[in-house]
Amino acid sequence: MTSLIKIVEYLDRCLRLREVGDWENALNGLQIENSGAVTRIGAAVDASTRALSEAAKRKVDFLLVHHGLFWPGLRPVTGPLYLQLKLAFENSLALDLHPQVGNNVQLAKSLGLRSITRFFEEKGQLIGLKARAVISRDTLLQRLANSLKGRVKAFKFGPPRTKAIGVITGGAGSEIYRVAEEGIDTFITGEAPHWAAVAAEELKMNLFLGGHYATETFGVKALAAHLSKRFRVPFEFIDCPTGL
Repeated sequence: MTSLIKIVEYLDRCLRLREVGDWENALNGLQIENSGAVTRIGAAVDASTRALSEAAKRKVDFLLVHHGLFWPGLRPVTGPLYLQLKLAFENSLALDLHPQVGNNVQLAKSLGLRSITRFFEEKGQLIGLKARAVISRDTLLQRLANSLKGRVKAFKFGPPRTKAIGVITGGAGSEIYRVAEEGIDTFITGEAPHWAAVAAEELKMNLFLGGHYATETFGVKALAAHLSKRFRVPFEFIDCPTGL
């Protein structure tokens, strides 16, 4: 058993919550307190009713998520939000968010990318990763599919052998023009609007879409494993894929 306050204070320092900007509705940090003790850590991508219900079944009392409860903005505590809060309160769950950069680092690592630097500024922070790597486009695509354990949508309009690979997990496909300005020839992200595929052809870039959910499972897993080791509390990943 570990103190909730100790874990939260550690996370706030480790993730630099006061320094790293994010969307206003993210409300990064502890979103719901539990009874004050942590005996089992859970990690999930979304604070959905499905994830919360599964966490309760598994006796998780500290749930670490990437997308918190308040992303949709201010809304009445009715319907789905009421049910989510009810589940959390009744089962003594705590929620905390992991910054998007952790996903990029873990995904790049799983692809075996080296010579990595940060790029792509958002909210005053460089959130993406750029890797200088000469590698077969098809080899990289296969590595990505293996890492994500699923199908990757590939728009092969760039060079057959990469030189500069950009990684921004989640829904960063709409930023393809800004990414291209950074000299990226192969862009890996989760999802993109239709017009981004057309843009990839115009820009002569490779665009790999691994899925929003799939590309954002890495950070919460890694952070939960780190907390488990540091505080000697067991953890498990609660997989609730959205299909996107």
